[in-house]
Amino acid sequence: MKLGLLHPGAMGVSVGEAMRSAGHEVLWISDGRSAATCQRAQGGGFSDCGSLAALVESVEGIVSVCPPDQALTLARAVISAGYTGVYLDANAVSPDTAREIYAVVGEDFVDGGIVGPPATQPGSTRLYLSGERAAQVATWFDGGYLDAQLVAGPPGSASALKMCYAAYTKGTSALLLAIRALAAAEGVEAGLLQEWSISQPALTARSQGAARGSAPKAWRFAGEMEEIAATFAAQDLPDGFHLAARDVYRRLEAFKDQEEVSLESVLEALRSH
Repeated sequence: MKLGLLHPGAMGVSVGEAMRSAGHEVLWISDGRSAATCQRAQGGGFSDCGSLAALVESVEGIVSVCPPDQALTLARAVISAGYTGVYLDANAVSPDTAREIYAVVGEDFVDGGIVGPPATQPGSTRLYLSGERAAQVATWFDGGYLDAQLVAGPPGSASALKMCYAAYTKGTSALLLAIRALAAAEGVEAGLLQEWSISQPALTARSQGAARGSAPKAWRFAGEMEEIAATFAAQDLPDGFHLAARDVYRRLEAFKDQEEVSLESVLEALRSH
């Protein structure tokens, strides 16, 4: 099959490579993309269509991997361009946002949620899928490093699972960083680390890992926290924790795509905002 990929960022390129491993040709759009995105797409062996109009005429399926606040707008643009094939939204969006996209796309919509890092090794990353065409879309990834799993239920179910998972992993990473910043501001960081070494021995390393792993992606995580908060609120559950996590990540947006990030610089950014 010829499959379209919108857009090959760090995660998206691994999604495209999984589709290529399954024997499909992957097409993308260079128009308006950064030099880094172009380099990733070329490295992945993807074919450039140049424009959205050309892409929708050339492919049988499209996969959307973009920041969550752009997912609905992108789906609308694809359908407005005349696309009528299967559309997989694999973004970190709330179930309600997924259902909004479903209303735009129609019965050819598949809801997806990715858990794990970019899929560069076996067993690291799952793509959860829901909707009538989910089983069909799962075959797009046969043989690659991205493990496609079906979720029972209508569109929105895969996104709900993703929201629940990331609510803990990314939410608690934001909490740990805020705690470290508070301890440093109050002058009790050494004492906190000493107590953690006794009663919570994993937390020191985890907070350091949160700084290295989360800060370069914080510009994307802020929007994801808003989607998680909306998911809680839609079920009449408290949403304030993840709105606070959003604010933590917003203070770290200057670290976007930096390869080397120290815990000290992250804590300083949180305190001096």
